[in-house]
Parts: sequence; C-alpha cells; structure tokens
Amino acid sequence: MFLKTCDFNVQIIIQSKKENLSKYFFNLKQISQKEENEKIKEIAKEYIEFIKNKNEENKSASKNFYIVIKYDFDLSTKSAQTVDENIAINFLNEGFFKIKETLSRCGNTVYDINEKQEVEEILNSFFNQKGEKKEE
Repeated sequence: MFLKTCDFNVQIIIQSKKENLSKYFFNLKQISQKEENEKIKEIAKEYIEFIKNKNEENKSASKNFYIVIKYDFDLSTKSAQTVDENIAINFLNEGFFKIKETLSRCGNTVYDINEKQEVEEILNSFFNQKGEKKEE
C-alpha cells in the first residue's frame, strides 16, 4: 500500500547496526553484586548468560529505515533557478507528508531530519562503517 501511494521516485535505505549490550550487562552485574540474596544473584548470572547466548545466536541488530525522495530539475538557466528551487521544495514537502501520513497510519514512527548535523551524522554512519567520527 505504501509504494502504491508514492507517485514519485523513492529509494528505501535500510541500515542495520549490531546491538552492543555490554553496558546492559555491566549494569546488571553491578546491581546483582549489591544483592544480598544468593539465589537472586544466581538467577541474575544465569539471565546474563542466557541473553548473551541469545544475542550470539540471533545476532541482535537495530534497523533504521531512510526514505529518499528524488526530484530532478534543470539549473541550466540562472533566472529559472529560484522558480525551480521553490517547485522542488514544494514537491519534496508534499512527498514527505504523503509518506509520513501513510506510514503513520500503519503504526510506524516517522522522523523528519532537518538539522544539518543530523544529516551529516547519518551520512557519516553510511560512509564510515567503523563508526569513527570525521575530524573537522
């Protein structure tokens, strides 16, 4: 249904990131060490091992979905540039609201990425697979 509502070119990009549960395990260990009841300590230890094993089996990952809307316009003439930019902005906004409405009706959360810093971080995460921050 979603793709049927898009009467414009879109690209769906899926980014998977393996979940790092080390902080979660660390917090559980800290809490269980303070526990006086030995039975609860043992249950916590077993629980941590269970989650570690499940995580290894299933390779837990979070997924982010990005939808890119494509718009082509001609900037060959300087006088048409402002008109074309306004048309492009209107086209992209209409597409965004159509996508947001359709996905929201299906129970999905849609985020609008406006800030330059957010866009840079997302692009950096795709181009820099090791997760290192770009030095400025």
